[in-house]
Amino acid sequence: MTVLLFLVPLALALGFVGLMGFLWSLKSGQYDDLDGAAQRVLSDDDIEEEGR
Repeated sequence: MTVLLFLVPLALALGFVGLMGFLWSLKSGQYDDLDGAAQRVLSDDDIEEEGR
């Protein structure tokens, strides 16, 4: 039962760290352009033609 005195605060602290990391990623613009990466994967701009 005394292990709960250690595990509950540890779980709360790890949850808080995860929440702070998520909020930091929102603030830094990580999720601003969701469609841009998907479009870049499908584009052929970086493929060079043979014989060049």
